[in-house]
Amino acid sequence: MAPKRDYYEILGVPRNATNEEIKRAYRRLAFKYHPDHNHDDGAEEKFKEINEAYEVLSDASKRATYDHFGHSGTDGFFTRGFEGFDFGGFGDIFDAFFSGMTYAARHAPQRGADLHSKLTISFEEAALGCEKEIGIRRIELCSLCHGTGARPGSQPSRCPHCDGTGRVRRVERSLFGRFINTTICEQCQGEGKVITEPCPQCRGAGREKRERRIFVEIPAGVEDGSRIRLSGEGDAGMRGGSPGDLYVAISVLKHELFTRQGDDVIYELPLNFAQAALGTEVEVPTLYGKTKLHIPPGTQSGEEFRLKNKGIAHLRRNGRGDQIVRLRVVTPKSLTKEQRRLFEQLASTLSPRKEKDR
Repeated sequence: MAPKRDYYEILGVPRNATNEEIKRAYRRLAFKYHPDHNHDDGAEEKFKEINEAYEVLSDASKRATYDHFGHSGTDGFFTRGFEGFDFGGFGDIFDAFFSGMTYAARHAPQRGADLHSKLTISFEEAALGCEKEIGIRRIELCSLCHGTGARPGSQPSRCPHCDGTGRVRRVERSLFGRFINTTICEQCQGEGKVITEPCPQCRGAGREKRERRIFVEIPAGVEDGSRIRLSGEGDAGMRGGSPGDLYVAISVLKHELFTRQGDDVIYELPLNFAQAALGTEVEVPTLYGKTKLHIPPGTQSGEEFRLKNKGIAHLRRNGRGDQIVRLRVVTPKSLTKEQRRLFEQLASTLSPRKEKDR
């Protein structure tokens, strides 16, 4: 059998602790390990150990004997167990803490739930910004009773079960003593009032589901996968609580010509051999209309040209990205007889070595 622990160590107080310090330590630990509130393994044994230490140290004569002789001088002190043990108002402490906390939590203003929606937009709409309309279904205060739950013109009455307090007190006895258990009134659900004439529109709930159309401002530069928060557009709160928010997840469609790289737009421009070799001027599409681009002679496939401020607007600062035009020289898959003759004539005048030497 394991030796008993020191009573002062159990309560976590020094050997010269005052009676008030011992009482405070006991109440704190007993509250923490009481089996009605702590269901961890070993909590009940810990609780018994705490009570045994307190019974000895709270009694002046028992404490003096314990200080002189230790556990050997206290055998027989703690023999009555817990049967009929009255905590001297300690049950009321449990009652005040737990029931008060629960009651306050149930009657505090409660924020409404957040809602979530999805929205798909085009590449241009994400780059330039836009306004879109979406439909949502949310909980709002009843438009007839304005959230009271009672028929207009009537008033809720005092709950007869709890006499308007919202709480019901019961005295319970257990192995560990007498406890006052305070619970939420089941008839009024802690409100202290009952609705005798419920609102015909919301049936006493005080809230109802409504379909709404919401306009969403899409800022220029938003990316695929972004979320936009619309404050106060979620479900209505309860007991005066604020409404929740609406979160809109953005999905951006792919573009047939452009791809995005940060805030830059990538456009691949196809050129034939003659255009790349001789140089040319071409029209290039951008998000802001077409613009002319000069291609110098001898341009190679893969070269890039940058069009300043033709990209996507910066989301959190002024200005825009650029458009990068990436050239791709296209090899023809079929030739006419005349084209083939000309290419053969050209090929006879060209060679990789000669081109390298130029």
